[in-house]
Amino acid sequence: MSDTAAGADLVSDDEFLGLPDENPRGEPQLVTVPEGTRADRLDKVLAGLLPDHSRSRLQGWIEAGNVHVNGAPGKVRQTVGPGDEIAVWPQPAPEALAFAPEPVEFAVVDESADWIVVNKPAGLVTHPGAGNWSGTLLNGLLYRYPELAHVARAGIVHRLDKDTSGLMVVARNETAQTHLVRQLQARSMGREYMALAHGWLAAAGKVDRPIGRDSRVPVRMSVERPVAPKPAITHWIPAELAKLPLISMPPGTSVHVLTERAFRRESQPFHPTYALRDLNTIARFVQANCGIALLPESSFDHTAHRGVAKTRLHGALSRSVGMFIRRECRPSPLVRQTLDELRRLGQARQCQDKPAK
Repeated sequence: MSDTAAGADLVSDDEFLGLPDENPRGEPQLVTVPEGTRADRLDKVLAGLLPDHSRSRLQGWIEAGNVHVNGAPGKVRQTVGPGDEIAVWPQPAPEALAFAPEPVEFAVVDESADWIVVNKPAGLVTHPGAGNWSGTLLNGLLYRYPELAHVARAGIVHRLDKDTSGLMVVARNETAQTHLVRQLQARSMGREYMALAHGWLAAAGKVDRPIGRDSRVPVRMSVERPVAPKPAITHWIPAELAKLPLISMPPGTSVHVLTERAFRRESQPFHPTYALRDLNTIARFVQANCGIALLPESSFDHTAHRGVAKTRLHGALSRSVGMFIRRECRPSPLVRQTLDELRRLGQARQCQDKPAK
């Protein structure tokens, strides 16, 4: 599945707010609104003059008194125009500075001065949150790259679910982070996924239903009871079909093994706390529209297939800062083991179905 969504897995611009500080320190960055600039709100004009900083982060600096206009503290909505002198005291992101570095195991696939591509293993939480305040990928990034303490959320711009393995891009500085976020918003960065689905799939399909927070279970996203739903479109293409006689399923069902490029998410909603939740949301899309569900752990006979039942998804990065790049990695050993097992069982079933000579 390739995800060209604008913001399913973005870190919210609201999370780029500056550090409140009534006593700015150090030398300010001085800018003069040039002639020909249209008079507008301070935050809008400043965003145009300082493109390396997100607008909401600039708003945070303004509200905290870290932006002065003509010698006086500025206001977000005040009008500024040509000739106005603006002094800015850049501030580090408070949330990034609040996290502690910890040794955490993850592989680095590639890196440059602006970005890092990591291969997040299944079982590793991307970002600290309720129930997982330590031992996350973010903690590991801070341990391995101390300079990320000065980048919001340690440079993370999109996420993967705890039980999902795959590639993630991390920005090494604020300029790169801002560019990456804007690429996600512009749909010029994509990810591809592999998934396993239970049920009969058409040759190709599409689900087009709005999604939002579940009105009954706010930590989940829902297409049935969405709150403030956003457009979401999912495309899928089945790649392999395996009949599995040893797996506990209703008679006559099959498993479709979907490999890279099998799903394409054309549009996905943006929410600061949502991010990629290992395609559980896509599973609900497909199940709600087509009666097909991604394989849950309970679908496997654990006595016969121990260690196989996990989320089987993998991501690949396709764009970063300044140039077109593509990075891929092999599916995790668990994913490969699952595919091998499904193919083996499928071959066994075919042999059983052959008429005796």
